[in-house]
Amino acid sequence: MSFRYPNPQVEILANWSGEIPPGVTLVQGGDGRGKSTLLRLLAGALPADAGQLRINGVALKEQPDIYRRQLFWMEPRADTFDQLTPPQYFESIRSRYPGFNAASISSLVEGLGLDEHLHKQLFMLSTGSKRKVWLAAAFASGAAVLLLDEPFAALDAPSIAFVKERLQAISAHAGRAAVIADYAAPSGVTLAGMIDLGD
Repeated sequence: MSFRYPNPQVEILANWSGEIPPGVTLVQGGDGRGKSTLLRLLAGALPADAGQLRINGVALKEQPDIYRRQLFWMEPRADTFDQLTPPQYFESIRSRYPGFNAASISSLVEGLGLDEHLHKQLFMLSTGSKRKVWLAAAFASGAAVLLLDEPFAALDAPSIAFVKERLQAISAHAGRAAVIADYAAPSGVTLAGMIDLGD
């Protein structure tokens, strides 16, 4: 897969290829090396200049809707759902994911300390609280692949510990993969793979 930004011409990926195994894969690299860009490409949110993507044999180019239903991705700074409360957001995405686990929402809300924010619209939440909503949705989605950009950014210590526990649970799950983009490997989480984009 290859990708470059057009203006100015900046090459991010050149003939990159890889396979994401079950478990947790870390995308690591310095500022501007393409960590977030790679996640957007894997999500189909950015079109690659060349190459193809498949999840469980389903190609993004051939069956984009089925491909996207197998993964969870949310741009951390997205404002698309800002007028919704967290419960309304969870309900809005429920139909996208056949394996969505609605019963897990209460434990995710509790573990991430979101209880006091459930009545607020998303635009009213802090950066960290909004990220917690995306993380709760990701873990509840049941998607085969979770794409998480800097999942610990702006989180409090108890929430960081909770997210690590959830990621560690995925590391032991034969049918799920989480791809996290960050500067370093999270302690306490077993990695199945690493994609190093350099410093």
